[in-house]
Amino acid sequence: MPILPVLINLLIMLSLIGFLVYLKKKKVSFSKRVFAGLGLGILFGLALQNLYAGNAGIIKTTNQWFSLIGSGYVKLLQMIVMPLIMVSIISAIVHLKQSKNLGKLSGLIIAVLLLTTALSAGIGIASALGFNLNADQIIQGDAEAARAEYLTTKLNEVSKQSAPQRMLEMLPANPFADMTGARSSSTIAVVIFSALIGLSVLALKKRSPEQAKIFIDGVDALHGVITQLVKMILRLTPYGILAIMTRTVADTSFDAILQMGKFVLASYVALIAVFVLHLAILSLLKLSPAIYLRKILPVLSFAFTSRSSAATLPLTIDTQKNKLGVEEGIANFSSTLGTAIGQNGCAGVYPAMLAVMIAPTVGLDPTAPGFILTLIGIVAISSFGIAGVGGGATFAALIVLSSMGLPVGLAGLLISVEPLIDMGRTAVNVSGSVTSGLVTGTLLKDLDREVYYRDIEDASELAVANA
Repeated sequence: MPILPVLINLLIMLSLIGFLVYLKKKKVSFSKRVFAGLGLGILFGLALQNLYAGNAGIIKTTNQWFSLIGSGYVKLLQMIVMPLIMVSIISAIVHLKQSKNLGKLSGLIIAVLLLTTALSAGIGIASALGFNLNADQIIQGDAEAARAEYLTTKLNEVSKQSAPQRMLEMLPANPFADMTGARSSSTIAVVIFSALIGLSVLALKKRSPEQAKIFIDGVDALHGVITQLVKMILRLTPYGILAIMTRTVADTSFDAILQMGKFVLASYVALIAVFVLHLAILSLLKLSPAIYLRKILPVLSFAFTSRSSAATLPLTIDTQKNKLGVEEGIANFSSTLGTAIGQNGCAGVYPAMLAVMIAPTVGLDPTAPGFILTLIGIVAISSFGIAGVGGGATFAALIVLSSMGLPVGLAGLLISVEPLIDMGRTAVNVSGSVTSGLVTGTLLKDLDREVYYRDIEDASELAVANA
Protein backbone atom coordinates (compact mmCIF):
# COMPACT_ATOMS: atom_id res chain seq x y z
CA MET A 1 0.00 0.00 0.00
CA PRO A 2 1.39 3.46 -0.93
CA ILE A 3 2.61 5.45 2.08
CA LEU A 4 2.59 8.85 0.36
CA PRO A 5 -1.24 9.26 0.23
CA VAL A 6 -1.48 8.46 3.95
CA LEU A 7 1.19 11.03 4.77
CA ILE A 8 -0.61 13.64 2.65
CA ASN A 9 -3.88 12.88 4.46
CA LEU A 10 -2.15 13.29 7.82
CA LEU A 11 -0.67 16.62 6.75
CA ILE A 12 -4.11 17.82 5.69
CA MET A 13 -5.53 16.79 9.07
CA LEU A 14 -2.74 18.66 10.87
CA SER A 15 -3.43 21.70 8.70
CA LEU A 16 -7.12 21.62 9.61
CA ILE A 17 -6.21 21.35 13.29
CA GLY A 18 -3.89 24.32 12.80
CA PHE A 19 -6.80 26.26 11.31
CA LEU A 20 -8.94 25.52 14.37
CA VAL A 21 -6.07 26.68 16.61
CA TYR A 22 -5.92 29.88 14.54
CA LEU A 23 -9.65 30.42 15.11
CA LYS A 24 -9.07 30.04 18.86
CA LYS A 25 -6.33 32.67 18.79
CA LYS A 26 -8.71 34.97 16.94
CA LYS A 27 -11.15 34.59 19.87
CA VAL A 28 -13.74 32.73 17.78
CA SER A 29 -16.27 31.28 20.22
CA PHE A 30 -16.06 27.70 21.44
CA SER A 31 -19.42 26.75 19.86
CA LYS A 32 -18.42 28.09 16.45
CA ARG A 33 -15.12 26.20 16.58
CA VAL A 34 -16.98 22.98 17.44
CA PHE A 35 -19.22 23.41 14.40
CA ALA A 36 -16.21 24.33 12.28
CA GLY A 37 -14.60 21.02 13.29
CA LEU A 38 -17.80 19.17 12.50
CA GLY A 39 -18.16 20.76 9.05
CA LEU A 40 -14.50 20.34 8.13
CA GLY A 41 -14.65 16.70 9.23
CA ILE A 42 -17.65 16.00 6.99
CA LEU A 43 -15.99 17.65 3.97
CA PHE A 44 -12.64 15.92 4.54
CA GLY A 45 -14.34 12.56 5.05
CA LEU A 46 -16.31 12.92 1.81
CA ALA A 47 -13.11 13.88 -0.02
CA LEU A 48 -11.29 10.80 1.29
CA GLN A 49 -14.14 8.51 0.31
CA ASN A 50 -14.30 9.90 -3.25
CA LEU A 51 -10.53 10.03 -3.79
CA TYR A 52 -9.85 6.51 -2.51
CA ALA A 53 -13.09 4.77 -3.49
CA GLY A 54 -11.12 1.90 -5.04
CA ASN A 55 -8.52 1.60 -2.31
CA ALA A 56 -10.02 0.80 1.08
CA GLY A 57 -6.54 0.10 2.48
CA ILE A 58 -5.54 3.77 2.29
CA ILE A 59 -8.71 4.89 4.07
CA LYS A 60 -8.27 2.19 6.73
CA THR A 61 -4.64 3.15 7.46
CA THR A 62 -5.44 6.86 7.40
CA ASN A 63 -8.29 6.37 9.85
CA GLN A 64 -6.06 4.38 12.18
CA TRP A 65 -3.81 7.44 12.47
CA PHE A 66 -6.80 9.76 12.82
CA SER A 67 -7.90 7.59 15.76
CA LEU A 68 -4.93 8.91 17.72
CA ILE A 69 -6.78 12.24 17.79
CA GLY A 70 -10.45 11.21 17.75
CA SER A 71 -10.38 8.05 19.85
CA GLY A 72 -7.66 9.56 22.03
CA TYR A 73 -9.97 12.45 22.87
CA VAL A 74 -12.84 10.08 23.64
CA LYS A 75 -10.58 8.04 25.94
CA LEU A 76 -9.62 11.18 27.84
CA LEU A 77 -13.30 11.92 28.37
CA GLN A 78 -13.94 8.35 29.46
CA MET A 79 -10.99 8.65 31.85
CA ILE A 80 -12.69 11.40 33.85
CA VAL A 81 -16.26 10.04 33.75
CA MET A 82 -16.11 7.87 36.90
CA PRO A 83 -14.10 10.35 39.05
CA LEU A 84 -16.39 13.16 37.90
CA ILE A 85 -19.54 11.19 38.75
CA MET A 86 -18.28 10.16 42.18
CA VAL A 87 -16.87 13.48 43.34
CA SER A 88 -19.69 15.58 41.88
CA ILE A 89 -22.49 13.50 43.38
CA ILE A 90 -20.86 13.30 46.82
CA SER A 91 -20.23 17.06 46.72
CA ALA A 92 -23.80 17.78 45.65
CA ILE A 93 -25.31 15.62 48.41
CA VAL A 94 -23.13 16.89 51.28
CA HIS A 95 -24.14 20.42 50.38
CA LEU A 96 -27.87 19.63 50.24
CA LYS A 97 -29.86 21.72 52.66
CA GLN A 98 -32.27 18.85 53.28
CA SER A 99 -31.39 15.20 52.61
CA LYS A 100 -35.04 14.40 51.85
CA ASN A 101 -34.67 16.44 48.65
CA LEU A 102 -32.43 13.69 47.25
CA GLY A 103 -35.29 11.21 46.97
CA LYS A 104 -37.58 13.76 45.37
CA LEU A 105 -34.82 14.86 42.98
CA SER A 106 -33.86 11.38 41.77
CA GLY A 107 -37.50 10.26 41.60
CA LEU A 108 -38.46 13.19 39.37
CA ILE A 109 -35.49 12.62 37.06
CA ILE A 110 -36.28 8.93 36.60
CA ALA A 111 -39.98 9.66 36.11
CA VAL A 112 -39.25 12.22 33.36
CA LEU A 113 -36.79 9.84 31.65
CA LEU A 114 -39.32 6.99 31.64
CA LEU A 115 -42.19 9.21 30.51
CA THR A 116 -40.25 10.69 27.60
CA THR A 117 -39.08 7.20 26.62
CA ALA A 118 -42.69 5.97 26.51
CA LEU A 119 -43.62 8.97 24.34
CA SER A 120 -40.56 8.29 22.16
CA ALA A 121 -41.75 4.71 21.67
CA GLY A 122 -45.11 6.03 20.49
CA ILE A 123 -43.34 8.33 18.03
CA GLY A 124 -41.21 5.42 16.78
CA ILE A 125 -44.33 3.31 16.24
CA ALA A 126 -46.05 6.14 14.34
CA SER A 127 -43.01 6.65 12.10
CA ALA A 128 -42.65 2.94 11.29
CA LEU A 129 -46.35 2.68 10.45
CA GLY A 130 -46.34 5.94 8.51
CA PHE A 131 -43.46 4.76 6.30
CA ASN A 132 -44.99 1.27 6.06
CA LEU A 133 -41.77 -0.41 7.20
CA ASN A 134 -41.59 -4.20 7.08
CA ALA A 135 -38.67 -6.53 7.77
CA ASP A 136 -39.59 -8.60 4.70
CA GLN A 137 -38.60 -5.64 2.51
CA ILE A 138 -34.94 -5.90 3.57
CA ILE A 139 -32.52 -8.19 1.72
CA GLN A 140 -30.37 -10.36 4.00
CA GLY A 141 -26.67 -10.77 3.14
CA ASP A 142 -23.71 -12.41 4.90
CA ALA A 143 -23.18 -9.48 7.28
CA GLU A 144 -26.85 -9.46 8.25
CA ALA A 145 -26.85 -13.22 8.82
CA ALA A 146 -23.77 -12.95 11.06
CA ARG A 147 -25.42 -10.13 13.01
CA ALA A 148 -28.58 -12.20 13.48
CA GLU A 149 -26.52 -15.06 14.91
CA TYR A 150 -24.75 -12.65 17.27
CA LEU A 151 -28.04 -11.19 18.51
CA THR A 152 -29.47 -14.64 19.12
CA THR A 153 -26.40 -15.54 21.20
CA LYS A 154 -26.71 -12.31 23.17
CA LEU A 155 -30.39 -12.99 23.80
CA ASN A 156 -29.50 -16.33 25.34
CA GLU A 157 -27.08 -14.56 27.68
CA VAL A 158 -29.60 -11.87 28.64
CA SER A 159 -32.40 -14.39 29.12
CA LYS A 160 -30.44 -16.14 31.88
CA GLN A 161 -31.18 -13.15 34.13
CA SER A 162 -34.63 -12.11 35.25
CA ALA A 163 -35.57 -8.43 35.47
CA PRO A 164 -35.00 -8.40 39.28
CA GLN A 165 -31.57 -9.99 38.76
CA ARG A 166 -30.63 -7.38 36.16
CA MET A 167 -31.66 -4.62 38.54
CA LEU A 168 -29.72 -6.29 41.37
CA GLU A 169 -26.63 -6.04 39.18
CA MET A 170 -26.81 -2.26 39.56
CA LEU A 171 -25.76 -2.48 43.21
CA PRO A 172 -22.05 -1.84 43.87
CA ALA A 173 -20.73 -5.10 45.34
CA ASN A 174 -17.19 -3.89 44.58
CA PRO A 175 -17.15 -0.10 44.06
CA PHE A 176 -13.42 -0.08 43.29
CA ALA A 177 -13.93 -2.48 40.39
CA ASP A 178 -16.90 -0.40 39.21
CA MET A 179 -14.67 2.69 39.19
CA THR A 180 -12.72 0.95 36.40
CA GLY A 181 -15.91 0.32 34.41
CA ALA A 182 -15.48 -3.43 34.87
CA ARG A 183 -19.20 -4.18 34.50
CA SER A 184 -21.91 -3.08 32.12
CA SER A 185 -23.75 -1.57 35.09
CA SER A 186 -20.69 0.16 36.57
CA THR A 187 -21.95 3.69 35.95
CA ILE A 188 -25.18 3.16 37.91
CA ALA A 189 -23.25 1.31 40.61
CA VAL A 190 -20.89 4.26 41.07
CA VAL A 191 -23.88 6.62 41.28
CA ILE A 192 -25.44 4.49 44.04
CA PHE A 193 -22.16 4.16 45.93
CA SER A 194 -21.49 7.90 45.72
CA ALA A 195 -25.01 8.70 46.91
CA LEU A 196 -24.58 6.38 49.91
CA ILE A 197 -21.27 8.04 50.79
CA GLY A 198 -22.92 11.44 50.59
CA LEU A 199 -25.80 10.36 52.81
CA SER A 200 -23.40 8.88 55.36
CA VAL A 201 -21.56 12.21 55.52
CA LEU A 202 -24.86 14.01 56.18
CA ALA A 203 -25.51 11.59 59.06
CA LEU A 204 -21.97 12.14 60.35
CA LYS A 205 -22.51 15.93 60.38
CA LYS A 206 -25.11 15.46 63.13
CA ARG A 207 -22.90 13.26 65.31
CA SER A 208 -19.42 14.61 64.63
CA PRO A 209 -19.44 17.93 62.73
CA GLU A 210 -15.66 18.31 62.90
CA GLN A 211 -14.96 14.95 61.24
CA ALA A 212 -17.57 15.63 58.59
CA LYS A 213 -16.06 19.05 57.89
CA ILE A 214 -12.62 17.50 57.26
CA PHE A 215 -14.12 15.10 54.73
CA ILE A 216 -16.24 17.80 53.06
CA ASP A 217 -13.22 20.12 52.72
CA GLY A 218 -11.30 17.29 51.06
CA VAL A 219 -14.18 16.56 48.70
CA ASP A 220 -14.45 20.25 47.79
CA ALA A 221 -10.73 20.41 47.00
CA LEU A 222 -10.91 17.23 44.91
CA HIS A 223 -14.01 18.54 43.17
CA GLY A 224 -12.12 21.67 42.19
CA VAL A 225 -9.24 19.63 40.76
CA ILE A 226 -11.56 17.33 38.77
CA THR A 227 -13.52 20.33 37.46
CA GLN A 228 -10.30 21.93 36.24
CA LEU A 229 -9.26 18.67 34.56
CA VAL A 230 -12.64 18.53 32.80
CA LYS A 231 -12.14 22.06 31.47
CA MET A 232 -8.67 21.16 30.19
CA ILE A 233 -10.00 18.17 28.26
CA LEU A 234 -13.07 19.99 26.94
CA ARG A 235 -10.80 22.51 25.20
CA LEU A 236 -9.84 19.67 22.84
CA THR A 237 -13.44 19.18 21.68
CA PRO A 238 -13.17 20.91 18.25
CA TYR A 239 -10.13 18.81 17.31
CA GLY A 240 -11.68 15.58 18.57
CA ILE A 241 -14.89 16.18 16.62
CA LEU A 242 -12.88 16.99 13.47
CA ALA A 243 -11.03 13.66 13.60
CA ILE A 244 -14.05 11.57 14.62
CA MET A 245 -16.30 13.03 11.94
CA THR A 246 -13.67 12.63 9.23
CA ARG A 247 -13.19 8.97 10.11
CA THR A 248 -16.93 8.30 10.36
CA VAL A 249 -17.80 9.84 6.99
CA ALA A 250 -14.82 8.20 5.25
CA ASP A 251 -15.97 4.79 6.52
CA THR A 252 -19.67 5.24 5.72
CA SER A 253 -21.12 3.09 2.96
CA PHE A 254 -23.42 5.35 0.98
CA ASP A 255 -24.55 2.42 -1.17
CA ALA A 256 -25.91 0.77 1.97
CA ILE A 257 -27.61 4.01 2.98
CA LEU A 258 -29.32 4.21 -0.41
CA GLN A 259 -30.50 0.60 -0.13
CA MET A 260 -31.83 1.20 3.36
CA GLY A 261 -32.86 4.79 2.71
CA LYS A 262 -36.48 4.30 3.73
CA PHE A 263 -35.57 3.00 7.18
CA VAL A 264 -32.89 5.66 7.69
CA LEU A 265 -35.36 8.39 6.73
CA ALA A 266 -38.08 6.99 9.00
CA SER A 267 -35.61 6.72 11.88
CA TYR A 268 -34.47 10.32 11.58
CA VAL A 269 -38.03 11.58 11.20
CA ALA A 270 -38.83 9.85 14.51
CA LEU A 271 -35.65 11.11 16.22
CA ILE A 272 -36.28 14.68 15.09
CA ALA A 273 -39.87 14.40 16.33
CA VAL A 274 -38.58 13.30 19.77
CA PHE A 275 -36.22 16.28 19.82
CA VAL A 276 -39.16 18.55 18.98
CA LEU A 277 -40.99 16.90 21.89
CA HIS A 278 -38.14 17.96 24.19
CA LEU A 279 -38.44 21.54 22.90
CA ALA A 280 -42.20 21.46 23.45
CA ILE A 281 -41.71 20.33 27.06
CA LEU A 282 -39.33 23.24 27.63
CA SER A 283 -41.88 25.62 26.13
CA LEU A 284 -44.45 24.40 28.66
CA LEU A 285 -41.92 25.26 31.37
CA LYS A 286 -41.61 28.76 29.86
CA LEU A 287 -38.01 28.12 28.82
CA SER A 288 -36.92 29.36 25.40
CA PRO A 289 -36.39 26.42 22.99
CA ALA A 290 -34.21 28.65 20.80
CA ILE A 291 -31.78 29.33 23.64
CA TYR A 292 -31.77 25.65 24.61
CA LEU A 293 -31.01 24.68 21.02
CA ARG A 294 -28.19 27.18 20.71
CA LYS A 295 -26.52 26.13 23.96
CA ILE A 296 -26.97 22.37 23.62
CA LEU A 297 -25.88 21.97 19.99
CA PRO A 298 -22.13 21.61 20.73
CA VAL A 299 -22.93 18.79 23.16
CA LEU A 300 -25.28 17.10 20.70
CA SER A 301 -22.64 17.44 17.98
CA PHE A 302 -20.15 15.50 20.06
CA ALA A 303 -22.76 12.90 21.03
CA PHE A 304 -23.64 12.57 17.34
CA THR A 305 -20.04 12.01 16.26
CA SER A 306 -18.84 9.88 19.20
CA ARG A 307 -22.00 7.72 19.46
CA SER A 308 -21.40 7.50 23.21
CA SER A 309 -23.62 9.00 25.90
CA ALA A 310 -21.04 8.06 28.54
CA ALA A 311 -18.19 9.81 26.74
CA THR A 312 -20.42 12.87 26.34
CA LEU A 313 -21.16 12.93 30.09
CA PRO A 314 -18.58 15.61 31.08
CA LEU A 315 -19.91 17.91 28.35
CA THR A 316 -23.51 17.22 29.36
CA ILE A 317 -22.92 18.03 33.03
CA ASP A 318 -20.89 21.15 32.24
CA THR A 319 -23.54 22.51 29.86
CA GLN A 320 -26.42 21.88 32.25
CA LYS A 321 -24.63 23.49 35.16
CA ASN A 322 -22.80 26.42 33.56
CA LYS A 323 -24.96 27.31 30.56
CA LEU A 324 -28.49 26.20 31.36
CA GLY A 325 -28.58 27.07 35.06
CA VAL A 326 -29.36 23.57 36.35
CA GLU A 327 -28.33 23.06 39.98
CA GLU A 328 -25.17 20.94 40.27
CA GLY A 329 -26.76 17.95 41.99
CA ILE A 330 -29.61 17.78 39.50
CA ALA A 331 -27.19 18.21 36.58
CA ASN A 332 -25.05 15.32 37.81
CA PHE A 333 -27.92 12.95 38.55
CA SER A 334 -29.88 13.65 35.36
CA SER A 335 -26.81 13.43 33.10
CA THR A 336 -25.54 10.25 34.74
CA LEU A 337 -28.86 8.41 35.04
CA GLY A 338 -29.63 9.39 31.45
CA THR A 339 -26.68 7.32 30.21
CA ALA A 340 -28.34 4.10 31.37
CA ILE A 341 -32.02 4.71 32.14
CA GLY A 342 -34.75 5.95 29.81
CA GLN A 343 -32.64 6.57 26.74
CA ASN A 344 -35.16 8.17 24.38
CA GLY A 345 -33.37 7.17 21.17
CA CYS A 346 -31.74 3.82 21.90
CA ALA A 347 -34.30 2.40 24.33
CA GLY A 348 -37.39 4.26 23.06
CA VAL A 349 -37.54 4.90 19.32
CA TYR A 350 -35.34 2.07 18.05
CA PRO A 351 -36.89 -1.02 19.73
CA ALA A 352 -40.41 0.26 19.01
CA MET A 353 -39.67 0.68 15.30
CA LEU A 354 -38.09 -2.78 15.09
CA ALA A 355 -41.07 -4.39 16.79
CA VAL A 356 -43.49 -2.77 14.31
CA MET A 357 -41.32 -3.91 11.38
CA ILE A 358 -40.96 -7.49 12.59
CA ALA A 359 -44.52 -8.08 13.86
CA PRO A 360 -46.05 -8.79 10.40
CA THR A 361 -43.45 -11.52 9.74
CA VAL A 362 -45.01 -13.62 12.52
CA GLY A 363 -48.63 -12.77 11.74
CA LEU A 364 -49.16 -9.97 14.28
CA ASP A 365 -50.98 -6.74 13.46
CA PRO A 366 -48.74 -3.78 14.50
CA THR A 367 -51.70 -1.38 14.19
CA ALA A 368 -53.78 -3.18 16.81
CA PRO A 369 -54.32 -0.96 19.89
CA GLY A 370 -53.47 -3.87 22.21
CA PHE A 371 -50.15 -4.46 20.44
CA ILE A 372 -49.24 -0.74 20.52
CA LEU A 373 -50.10 -0.23 24.21
CA THR A 374 -48.27 -3.41 25.22
CA LEU A 375 -45.22 -2.39 23.20
CA ILE A 376 -45.09 1.11 24.74
CA GLY A 377 -45.39 -0.36 28.24
CA ILE A 378 -42.64 -2.92 27.66
CA VAL A 379 -40.35 -0.30 26.14
CA ALA A 380 -40.78 2.01 29.14
CA ILE A 381 -40.16 -0.76 31.66
CA SER A 382 -37.21 -2.20 29.72
CA SER A 383 -35.57 1.21 29.45
CA PHE A 384 -35.11 1.12 33.21
CA GLY A 385 -34.06 -2.50 33.64
CA ILE A 386 -31.76 -2.35 30.63
CA ALA A 387 -29.13 -0.55 32.73
CA GLY A 388 -28.32 -3.88 34.36
CA VAL A 389 -27.19 -5.37 31.06
CA GLY A 390 -25.27 -2.41 29.76
CA GLY A 391 -27.91 -0.25 28.08
CA GLY A 392 -27.66 0.60 24.41
CA ALA A 393 -29.89 -0.03 21.45
CA THR A 394 -28.87 -3.67 20.92
CA PHE A 395 -29.75 -4.82 24.42
CA ALA A 396 -32.90 -2.71 24.47
CA ALA A 397 -34.01 -4.32 21.20
CA LEU A 398 -33.19 -7.81 22.52
CA ILE A 399 -35.33 -7.42 25.64
CA VAL A 400 -38.25 -5.66 23.93
CA LEU A 401 -38.44 -8.07 20.99
CA SER A 402 -38.15 -11.16 23.17
CA SER A 403 -40.74 -9.79 25.61
CA MET A 404 -43.13 -9.25 22.68
CA GLY A 405 -42.49 -12.79 21.42
CA LEU A 406 -40.79 -11.53 18.24
CA PRO A 407 -37.69 -13.07 16.56
CA VAL A 408 -34.61 -11.07 17.53
CA GLY A 409 -32.50 -12.31 14.61
CA LEU A 410 -34.31 -10.05 12.14
CA ALA A 411 -32.89 -7.03 13.96
CA GLY A 412 -29.56 -7.94 12.36
CA LEU A 413 -30.92 -6.85 8.98
CA LEU A 414 -30.09 -3.24 9.82
CA ILE A 415 -26.38 -3.68 10.50
CA SER A 416 -25.31 -1.81 7.35
CA VAL A 417 -26.87 1.48 8.52
CA GLU A 418 -26.56 0.90 12.28
CA PRO A 419 -23.68 3.40 12.79
CA LEU A 420 -25.49 6.18 10.93
CA ILE A 421 -28.70 5.74 12.91
CA ASP A 422 -26.80 5.32 16.18
CA MET A 423 -25.39 8.82 15.77
CA GLY A 424 -28.85 10.36 15.83
CA ARG A 425 -30.04 8.05 18.63
CA THR A 426 -27.16 9.07 20.90
CA ALA A 427 -27.81 12.77 20.37
CA VAL A 428 -31.47 12.27 21.28
CA ASN A 429 -30.47 10.26 24.38
CA VAL A 430 -28.35 13.17 25.60
CA SER A 431 -31.08 15.72 24.86
CA GLY A 432 -33.49 13.57 26.87
CA SER A 433 -31.21 13.52 29.91
CA VAL A 434 -30.73 17.31 29.74
CA THR A 435 -34.49 17.79 29.41
CA SER A 436 -35.03 15.70 32.53
CA GLY A 437 -32.59 17.95 34.39
CA LEU A 438 -34.37 21.12 33.27
CA VAL A 439 -37.80 19.73 34.12
CA THR A 440 -36.63 18.59 37.57
CA GLY A 441 -34.88 21.90 38.25
CA THR A 442 -38.00 23.83 37.29
CA LEU A 443 -40.39 21.70 39.36
CA LEU A 444 -38.11 21.89 42.40
CA LYS A 445 -37.65 25.64 41.84
CA ASP A 446 -33.91 25.09 41.64
CA LEU A 447 -33.23 26.37 38.11
CA ASP A 448 -31.25 29.60 37.66
CA ARG A 449 -33.16 31.26 34.83
CA GLU A 450 -30.66 34.12 34.71
CA VAL A 451 -27.96 31.64 33.70
CA TYR A 452 -30.34 29.96 31.24
CA TYR A 453 -31.03 33.25 29.46
CA ARG A 454 -27.51 34.58 29.81
CA ASP A 455 -25.57 35.22 26.62
CA ILE A 456 -23.90 32.05 25.39
CA GLU A 457 -20.59 33.84 24.85
CA ASP A 458 -20.08 34.94 28.43
CA ALA A 459 -17.75 33.78 31.19
CA SER A 460 -18.83 30.16 31.59
CA GLU A 461 -18.11 29.28 27.97
CA LEU A 462 -15.01 31.40 27.67
CA ALA A 463 -13.58 29.72 30.75
CA VAL A 464 -13.66 26.40 28.91
CA ALA A 465 -12.80 27.70 25.48
CA ASN A 466 -10.02 30.18 26.19
CA ALA A 467 -8.61 29.37 29.64
